[in-house]
Amino acid sequence: MKRPGAATLAALIGGAWIAREAVRHSRRMNLQEKTIIVTGGVRGLGLAISRQLVRHGAKLAICSRNRDQVERAQIELAAAGGDVLAVPCDITKDTDVQEFLDRVHSHFGAVDALINNAGVISVAPMQDNTLVDYQSAMDTHFWAPLKLTLAVLPDMKRHRRGRIVNIASFGGLVSVPHLVPYSASKFALVGLSQGLRSELLHDGVYVTTVCPGLIRTGSPRNVPFKGHRELEYAWFTLGDVTPIISVNPDRLAKKIVDAMVHGDAEVIAPWLFRIPAMANAISPTLTSGLLAMINNLLPGPAGNTESQPGYALQSSSHLPAWAQKSADAAAEKYNEL
Repeated sequence: MKRPGAATLAALIGGAWIAREAVRHSRRMNLQEKTIIVTGGVRGLGLAISRQLVRHGAKLAICSRNRDQVERAQIELAAAGGDVLAVPCDITKDTDVQEFLDRVHSHFGAVDALINNAGVISVAPMQDNTLVDYQSAMDTHFWAPLKLTLAVLPDMKRHRRGRIVNIASFGGLVSVPHLVPYSASKFALVGLSQGLRSELLHDGVYVTTVCPGLIRTGSPRNVPFKGHRELEYAWFTLGDVTPIISVNPDRLAKKIVDAMVHGDAEVIAPWLFRIPAMANAISPTLTSGLLAMINNLLPGPAGNTESQPGYALQSSSHLPAWAQKSADAAAEKYNEL
């Protein structure tokens, strides 16, 4: 039997791509005048997503705990022509969430899409973490998205149309040293998100799981650090501003919105991060060994469970001046100040 030639293989690949794009097009949702919730949509990646949605003509409901950042984001997005409802809200508090949802329904009506973006992160060796760190991460990354999803699903099912986007993390595919509470909670969110997609497809509701690496938003200034705090701040921020291992927020936001529009199952960015994710799935022993080597290069435990935010560590950290300047510029652009 003849083996298929290069032309045949190219035709098969081309045909598969055309079929894939046809399916994506058939699922396309026009975001014009659609009501979309973005939790944490006032800064960082959330703000980048909100900016994209305003360009698409969506009706936007955003929330965050920080009242000043909420107000600044609303002013910016409204000035760009957005129809925006911005509300101070702690998504880990049921009463806050209910009040927020009530305001969304009275202002816009039924929710067409939910983007579970709000997040917390702490950086420390696991020995310097406490149960509170794990509880906070799970409350924000698992319980809050689950409760919000359950709240908006009845309308989506009734209309047989909806989108849910869960902003998980590469840390939800591969557990990263010194980020164990964060990774554990993001693994939970990935499992929830993938399971929801399978069960909601027949209702016309498409769930997208997003697993990015570090994102260049300047967020380390607001991250709590424990252990050898100045050293932890330095390595984390250096990674955050390095293009090879971090991603541009605007390009990522555009990918996320495109994936939501077309009902895609997953977004992993940067693309190269698919390699360690696949390696971990195929050979977790090898991957954990490599991660253990990385852990040995990071600061050791200090027996110090008191945290300090990044902005309090900038002057005493070992971070190169160029990296700090880059982080500060990103923080200003993405409302992290």
